[in-house]
Amino acid sequence: MVETVKNCKVHNIKVGAHPGLPDIQGFGRREMKLSPEELTAITIYQVGALRGFLDHEGMPLHHVKPHGILYGMMCRDYEVAKAVMLGIPKGIPVFGLAGTNMEQAAIDLGIPFWAEMYGDVKYNTDGSLIIDRKKKPWDLEEIRTRVTQQVQTESVTAVDGTDIRLPVKDYPISICCHSDSPGCLGIVRTTREVVDKFNKEFSK
Repeated sequence: MVETVKNCKVHNIKVGAHPGLPDIQGFGRREMKLSPEELTAITIYQVGALRGFLDHEGMPLHHVKPHGILYGMMCRDYEVAKAVMLGIPKGIPVFGLAGTNMEQAAIDLGIPFWAEMYGDVKYNTDGSLIIDRKKKPWDLEEIRTRVTQQVQTESVTAVDGTDIRLPVKDYPISICCHSDSPGCLGIVRTTREVVDKFNKEFSK
């Protein structure tokens, strides 16, 4: 965390916390049953740890984005979403999946919400995400097609071939790409190219 925060400072990169379930062996991608109080506590603990390093470098906490299976649990279960968000510092935005309990809990608690799209995660027909415990390689042209579809049409092709709407409304948007996906740098570069092209055309 020390090295990451220092590198972000050097390269002017905004930093967010990524709290997840205490599933070290499974990298936070296996479901666990925790009480609401425990969910709030692990969020406070993990966000606080990063914030300590940010404070040391004189950097602000930009956002909180729940990790792995916890993210999926929050989408499905309002009480889980609410418990996690009660651990987010006041005024800090949360990144989440629009149209789910994540968005509703953020609205109810007055937490700024940013809608997420995904460069390297597949979607189910109901709009939920398919959380792989081990990331698989992607063809970069498929990444380009998927990201272009999402930013231009606010929709994505699900695993069964149907197109589903992404109800991002007027929220700020973040696109997630995973560092443990094989070829992650290519995925990030391709996604950035699509976004930069879209932003340039949209601003005309």
